Amino acid sequence: MSVSAAVTPGVRRRRPWLRMFTIGLVLWVATVAATVLTGNPNLIPTVVLLGSFLVPVTFVAWAFGRRDTGELTAELLFSTFVTGGVLGILAASVLEAYLLAPSPLLFLGVGLIEEAVKLAALAVLTRHLAVKSVRDGMILGAAVGFGFAALESAGYAFTALFTADGLSLVQLVQTELLRGLLAPLGHGLWTAIIGGVLFSASTRDHFIITVRLVLTYLGVSVLHALWDSMHGLARLLTLLLTTGETYSQGQNGWLVSPTAAQVRLFPILEYAGLAVVSAVGLGWLLMMWRRSRGASDGATAATGWRVPTGVAPQ
Repeated sequence: MSVSAAVTPGVRRRRPWLRMFTIGLVLWVATVAATVLTGNPNLIPTVVLLGSFLVPVTFVAWAFGRRDTGELTAELLFSTFVTGGVLGILAASVLEAYLLAPSPLLFLGVGLIEEAVKLAALAVLTRHLAVKSVRDGMILGAAVGFGFAALESAGYAFTALFTADGLSLVQLVQTELLRGLLAPLGHGLWTAIIGGVLFSASTRDHFIITVRLVLTYLGVSVLHALWDSMHGLARLLTLLLTTGETYSQGQNGWLVSPTAAQVRLFPILEYAGLAVVSAVGLGWLLMMWRRSRGASDGATAATGWRVPTGVAPQ
């Protein structure tokens, strides 16, 4: 019997993740209001941390209630969220700084690097698990991804605070709201997909690198790259679809004086593109989740390159 099946209906009705989100949201709004009223810059770190971690933590708590086995403990989930997120963002920052340069394939490189480091962090942190179910792999993968997303959002929010005119709480709040709304459709989603495939291709003592795992890694990396590059792609499509319009373009590639038609079309194309990428990722995840129902835990018949986890049979 799965852990989720053993949860009583009363526990489900309480929905601790919803209570967590509601309390966190109230505290964040109160902190923003207090910062505006008092002008106290000491409150800004609280605004950044609450706003950046609220949605990722809520989704991880929600996913924890749907775990498949007793192997997935709260301690392990917390470890993958924090440690996996930190390891992932540190490794990605170093590798991107030394391996990437401005080019048309920049965002693809970012996707390949960030998905690789998150996958590696997940494998290292879960190598000791004796039972590796597909659903637990998806939940733990999401935890690593959401930890990465929370830290990344904190960095973006902090950067948005500084403007040419001084500190801007408005830009900070706008950044946190946007990234909070989009958080479930990014890092957590992509790493959940990889995590499920990684755990499906595993034995008690090994993770197995299969063709399916490699193709999945490449697939989510492409989704990641499309998501990151959608702003530029939408701008290019806008120019192609408004060939009869006049515009001027600055040295950095931005449109300096877009026409009214371009102003209307650009956000439609950008958000439509993000919606398509999100739909593909969510559909992929839901298909994996449904197919994993009733699947047996433990070893699979997959063959490939075995990566030892360092755990002796018990």
